[in-house]
Amino acid sequence: MKIANLPQEFMAALPILETITNAGFEAYFVGGSVRDMLLGKAIHDVDIATSAYPSEIKALFEKTVDTGIEHGTVMILDHGNGYETTTFRTETGYTDFRRPDSVNFVRDLAEDLKRRDFTINALAMRANGEIVDLFNGLVDLDNHIIRAVGNPIERFHEDALRMMRALRFSAQLGFVIEKTTNEAIKAEAHLLTNIAVERINVELSKLMLGKAAAEGLMNFAQSGLFNYVPNIDMGRELDIVAAGLKLQGKTLPDEATAWTYLIDQLGLNEADAGRFLKAWKHSNDFIKQVKTAYHFIQLYRQQVEITNWELYQVGSVLPIALAVLKLNFSSFEGEEYMAALHNLAITNKRQLAIDGQQLIATGIVKPGPKMGEILGKIEHAVVIGQLKNHLSDLLAYAEMLQSKGE
Repeated sequence: MKIANLPQEFMAALPILETITNAGFEAYFVGGSVRDMLLGKAIHDVDIATSAYPSEIKALFEKTVDTGIEHGTVMILDHGNGYETTTFRTETGYTDFRRPDSVNFVRDLAEDLKRRDFTINALAMRANGEIVDLFNGLVDLDNHIIRAVGNPIERFHEDALRMMRALRFSAQLGFVIEKTTNEAIKAEAHLLTNIAVERINVELSKLMLGKAAAEGLMNFAQSGLFNYVPNIDMGRELDIVAAGLKLQGKTLPDEATAWTYLIDQLGLNEADAGRFLKAWKHSNDFIKQVKTAYHFIQLYRQQVEITNWELYQVGSVLPIALAVLKLNFSSFEGEEYMAALHNLAITNKRQLAIDGQQLIATGIVKPGPKMGEILGKIEHAVVIGQLKNHLSDLLAYAEMLQSKGE
């Protein structure tokens, strides 16, 4: 197979390949960029594999960065673009199921490609657009199949995260995991305990945002991988399957909505939800977002009256809560909540017509905890409609609170 018209991303990188090949070495575009080009998807990072050793690459180019020199990777900087260029290599020994004990540089493309994870990622392309396909990756692309290169158990022992990556690619692309590869995932699922939670988080997040997230979550349950991730108790297979079934024909819009949906489907209480997200190494800001949205969902489930103050507190993350509620309740609309939020006198504290400096300047209050208390009461009164957001009204209210010692 030969690509007649290369996308601009590859055209921009052609001088890199030409410089390497003119020096007597082999060089190819490899991996995800080739796969995505063939699928008609957006191309992101253009990676290069070469028979040249790192020292030889560095001698050919004026600007390089040693991004992974021990594994043969050098970043070539060219006209504002960076191209990761990696020497063909073989790897031996994977005692931690994450990284090779030793890396050996080789001059043979076939040796390099056969260590890659899946056939659709083991494609290479020459500068003239000719595709090098040693493992029938083109056939698997056409048939929408995720298949490990060679023996899947060997591939998963090299890097156990590849099991999650199989599920993630399946969910993102809408592909089916080939039977032998799928059986190997089930057999070796326990190896996932060797992988850092941050890496698993990335794959699960991408899975949940895939166009086939429903099938991805069901695969996550049926593979047994869910048993070896943080804070998902044994025996939760049916909860995860149910989460997948509810998503059939639907997609999740963003990562915060995805994780809010997951904790909701697992039926966690609010305290456990916070611990769950922390165990998955999410940032504090992300955890705050999800917990705020989840609190609103819990209020709705408990049929608690949603007041203006509750809407104000959920604020900008309201769309997350509404998206999850729509997935749970087919008749739920939620537009009235968005309208009510937009109709609030203020939607955040910065919109108040008064601040601490003005309170101090007028002599109503001195800096300290009391000032914060008064501002909090002003904020609440404005939000619930008890007080107009006018400076004169707010000053008068603050003076009244101070005089009463409230």
